[in-house]
Amino acid sequence: MSEIRTTCPYCGVGCGVIAQVSEKGVNVRGDPDHPANFGRLCVKGAALAETTGLSGRLLQPTVDGAKVSWSQALETAGTRLRSIIAQHGPQAVAFYASGQLLTEDYYAANKLMKGFIGAANIDTNSRLCMSSAVTGYKRALGADVVPCSYEDIECSDLVVLVGSNAAWTHPVLYQRLVQARQTNPLLKVVVIDPRRTATCDIADLHLPLLPGSDGGLFVGLLNRIATDGAALGDFDGATETLAIARDWDVARVAQFCGLEVAEVTAFYDAFMHAPKVVTLYTMGINQSASGSDKCNAIINVHLASGKYARAGCGPFSLTGQPNAMGGREVGGLATQLAAQMSFDPQDLSRVARFWGAERLAQTPGLMAVELFEAIGNGKIKAVWIMGTNPAVSLPDSHAVCQALAACPLVIVSEVVADTDTSRYAHIRFPAQAWGEKNGTVTNSERRISRQRAFLSSPGEARADWWIIAQMAKQLGFAGAFSWQNAWEVFCEHAALSGFENNGERAFDIGALADMTPAQWEDMTPVRWPVSRRVAPLNLWQGWHANQRLRLVPVTPQGMTTACDALYPLVLNSGRIRDQWHTMTRTGTVSRLMQHISEPLVEVSPEDAVRFQLTGGALCRISSPRGLMVGRVAIQPGQRAGSAFTSMHWNNSFARHGRVNALVAPVCDPHSGQPESKQTAVRIMPWQPQWQGEMFSRHQLTLPGFVHWWRKAADTVFHYTLAGDREFASWLCQYCTAQGWQIQQAYWGQGLNILAWREGQLMLGFWSAATQPEIDTVTILAAFVRAPDNAEMRHALLSGKPAGIAPDEGAIVCSCFSVGETAIVRAITDGCQSVQTLGQQLRCGSNCGSCIPELRALLKQTLTLKE
Repeated sequence: MSEIRTTCPYCGVGCGVIAQVSEKGVNVRGDPDHPANFGRLCVKGAALAETTGLSGRLLQPTVDGAKVSWSQALETAGTRLRSIIAQHGPQAVAFYASGQLLTEDYYAANKLMKGFIGAANIDTNSRLCMSSAVTGYKRALGADVVPCSYEDIECSDLVVLVGSNAAWTHPVLYQRLVQARQTNPLLKVVVIDPRRTATCDIADLHLPLLPGSDGGLFVGLLNRIATDGAALGDFDGATETLAIARDWDVARVAQFCGLEVAEVTAFYDAFMHAPKVVTLYTMGINQSASGSDKCNAIINVHLASGKYARAGCGPFSLTGQPNAMGGREVGGLATQLAAQMSFDPQDLSRVARFWGAERLAQTPGLMAVELFEAIGNGKIKAVWIMGTNPAVSLPDSHAVCQALAACPLVIVSEVVADTDTSRYAHIRFPAQAWGEKNGTVTNSERRISRQRAFLSSPGEARADWWIIAQMAKQLGFAGAFSWQNAWEVFCEHAALSGFENNGERAFDIGALADMTPAQWEDMTPVRWPVSRRVAPLNLWQGWHANQRLRLVPVTPQGMTTACDALYPLVLNSGRIRDQWHTMTRTGTVSRLMQHISEPLVEVSPEDAVRFQLTGGALCRISSPRGLMVGRVAIQPGQRAGSAFTSMHWNNSFARHGRVNALVAPVCDPHSGQPESKQTAVRIMPWQPQWQGEMFSRHQLTLPGFVHWWRKAADTVFHYTLAGDREFASWLCQYCTAQGWQIQQAYWGQGLNILAWREGQLMLGFWSAATQPEIDTVTILAAFVRAPDNAEMRHALLSGKPAGIAPDEGAIVCSCFSVGETAIVRAITDGCQSVQTLGQQLRCGSNCGSCIPELRALLKQTLTLKE
């Protein structure tokens, strides 16, 4: 058995992972020596081994749907790209990259596009999550520098989480905060979020402000700082910034934010009285039409209060992806050059000389939303999409799909054979997956870690940097892309960061350019800068030309969306606990489907009454751009007038499951980041004629009149179905065409069907007027071993065979598959703490992600007992 130290490919926490490979397969555990997680993994990280199989993988290049050799695919792609560039110029070409790429892949793509094709039309899905944070830091500090570390959270006096459900989106870091609070009872936590989320489990104060009003809250806090005369320094922009803030007294802030004056005052008092404060912010701040200003409003209060650039203090933007920071470092955004340089004459000259590039792009390129708009209007004729799924993740996804469908050349580098985006590809390149790739990633605290390969590359899959280098050769740039391995790419990237850098540029890892191959293999996690100058970051000096920090004037803006009688609700979207992005990795793991297995639409009890919604029933949400179908979840912690749903589902896992089909392409004018958190929608209950559960040994292409949700299950395909037209006859025809024997029965208002082949169960379908209650465990077992006699088959046809185990309810703990029923029963029998529940059921004893729900069940059940 071999052990390899690598890094998790999910969120920006950047957890270290130890992978073991043996004859039995892959096993993973947290790396106890990695400074990001010290051995802890969330449930997604703990399930990584279950994502390393080859089912559904893209393993060979394809051209126009036909499998071809690498030489054919590269030659065809090169010929078509050269033709487009010759006819329409380099501005007709675009790359769209991903925070799933390794730094070396990102560097190669950026170098090819900006340095040698000669246009800056390379952007990344990090534009959708981190670009407002980048803009905020650059405007205030002069560079894209996150001025905090995870240790700051642990040694602070007050941690403010704003627009962040860290308990679900950054669970390992959240557990570090939980542990710090247990160690230091004086540490206070404030959560600022329109919803009461799992993160509120440890909050001393929760501010359920109006969606989009965060800017007013922090501008008002700056006013309080100025009024109290607390540590205001000498900053550029201070006069203009404070002039705006003086108009925002507590009463105005409370009205703007939809809060009580006492709530606002309590937050301001906590901030002012705490010697050390860290503010953690993520998508609730960044994904806004005024996201950059909100980021600067947060940075302003830390600068003005002096709670900055010292232990336990600072404005801390948490990155969403494993290598969003790495992409920012190499210039993966269309608005940057490599090594975080800009498009000013000095940097342009420096990068051109370093690369030996004669046609370096001279101006910023198109950002994500405008890039796909340019594809749609025909200005861009060729797009190469690497490791991301913009047909799902971009706003106005219908328009994105139409653009891709009309684009003359779509190239996709992917791990998965079938995604919503790859269906539009003319050429597909098979890329290596996690466990096969070799390179580096940078986490939220600027820590560079190695991702190491521990599996051989399957089929024809290749490293992204290699694919890019081969394409560069096809385009005539072989000399500048002659790397033999990822180490050489990294060393070049590191050398550029230190090239002619005497401290004027914050990002500097020049000392790492001198690593030998052996040192590269043994590289341990390190935070940048790693400069040959051995000079620490001077966060108070900053990196503006005059070496002064800036307060940025912020005029608070409310929601850009306007609700009306037709669209009366504000829809917010985000991640759920156990899924990741567009589910191409996590959606195939059965235990990650246990907690939430289909799109839920969370509404307040008041709105449930107002719109006649029933918990557990289906609903339709619509905007002028599209429609989504989900299941209603009534949540007391949801603010009235607002709804929440997940961002993950797509056309590979659901019919009408894409939330971004509803979202307008409205962007922050400074960062180009889309407004993904506030969309005006209407919601209506949907009671279909029937609902059903279906299990099949084969993946089915279902008729268009059926609504469906595909759910991960071991050895079979599981679908939840619903419809207003009769479905059983279509299903019986399908089974008959396969030559299967059909067994069917009517039960109440539903029809159940079993299909057999030579005594083996091939398909099972159970339906009712509402979602049928079935024994999934026994049904899945029947696919492994068919029932022995007719009586057992008849019982199986009912969906509830005799002698089944009692329903354990919704899964709360995915690590150990512990259901709500078992937890409530244990509480009733005497368990009165999370610790005793863990001892008896194991729930909450591994990653800790389920602890907020365990606490809620404890509170609810013990209250009922009193």
